Amino acid sequence: MTGLRHIKRQRIHEAISMAAITLFLERGFGEVSVAEVAAAAEVSKPTLFKYFATKEDLVLHRIADHQGEAARVVRRRGPEEGPLDALERHFLAGLERRDPVTGLNDHAEVLAYHHMVFSTPSLAARLFHYMAMDEEALAEALAEGADDLTAPLLAGEVLAVQRVLARRNWRRLAGGETAAQAYPEAVRAARHAFALVRNGPGDAGASGGAAPR
Repeated sequence: MTGLRHIKRQRIHEAISMAAITLFLERGFGEVSVAEVAAAAEVSKPTLFKYFATKEDLVLHRIADHQGEAARVVRRRGPEEGPLDALERHFLAGLERRDPVTGLNDHAEVLAYHHMVFSTPSLAARLFHYMAMDEEALAEALAEGADDLTAPLLAGEVLAVQRVLARRNWRRLAGGETAAQAYPEAVRAARHAFALVRNGPGDAGASGGAAPR
């Protein structure tokens, strides 16, 4: 029964989310009420809020699906792989498979989704809430091999790098490039960005260095 109950909850969760995002993309986030979303998903408004704490979460749960991902990458890396190497490898793999979280996905709905998130102040503010939790989780993972100052500083840098790269990729696609056209530059930019984190601005072009990997 527990398994069936979980499946039912997942279906309701997905139905609410799909109804919400469809309406928001058609009419705009600010033009659609929570009551309209509930009606479209055929649930009551109180039921909707059992699944999503805020209106913004109706949109951002797709990003929340990646919650704690960076921390998991660090913890699951091989014994010979440094945390930054693992995080860079993971981001590059995301670019290759066109993971929307990297910004390098030119599906029309994904582009519209990112535009809505980046151009809506309340969504952007709520996104930072999720990022703060991600940063804390990554700092905890990094603290297992670094001191209590280095770990949070490095976590903040890495997540800032991922955020800037994702928005940069999205802007290139929004400007008319295809994901295939933008991919080589996206890889170059990612490698450059992680080199900056490792070595600092003076050695940004270096492939290695004395800094932690």
